[in-house]
Amino acid sequence: MGLDLDNVRVITHSAVRIEGDGTVCYFDPYDLTDADAAHDATYLFITHGHYDHLSPEDAARVMNGRTQVIAPATLADEVAALGGEAVHALAPGDAVELPGIRVEAVAAYNTDPARLAKHPEANRWLGYVIELDGVRYYVAGDTDQNADNERVRCDVAIIPIGGTYTMDPAQAAAFVNAIRPAAAVPTHYGNIVGSPADFDAFAAAVDPKIRVVRKMER
Repeated sequence: MGLDLDNVRVITHSAVRIEGDGTVCYFDPYDLTDADAAHDATYLFITHGHYDHLSPEDAARVMNGRTQVIAPATLADEVAALGGEAVHALAPGDAVELPGIRVEAVAAYNTDPARLAKHPEANRWLGYVIELDGVRYYVAGDTDQNADNERVRCDVAIIPIGGTYTMDPAQAAAFVNAIRPAAAVPTHYGNIVGSPADFDAFAAAVDPKIRVVRKMER
């Protein structure tokens, strides 16, 4: 599949922006600058409740009066306080059709014994598959490979690689090789956790038939 991915940004850490035809989706905006405050979000996605993913200050930088918010149902109260036009509170396995996109909620949790307490399955936190302009993007959230997300089918996998709280580069590459997207975009490295060198380790371990794209802006 020919994907230029010019419509995808990883602003920093796990702050992702995906733009389609008249639709702008943000995921976990965090540590944004005034230059990033475009207030152009059609949809704001929150994967879980940690401060570097659910940041009211940064959400306000991308939201406007028409922004709809998609988030785990277990965070309904916190997300309601963001002030979106509508809130779609989802559980793992849910799907919803919204103007311009289809959204599938995918369970996001740790399985590695060293980090089980960071993102436990019981919290019912999420990653998302969105279908936008005919392309399926999987934004994984903070997760390890698990029995739920290894069933994901997508064209573009946007996944954490920094270790400590999520998959490390080798684990993330093994996950990508298992779900086999056309392209993979790493996140969650070189900022709070991990280092810029994680990109190279990840890219070297991914099947050469899968294109690895560096999108981290800072």
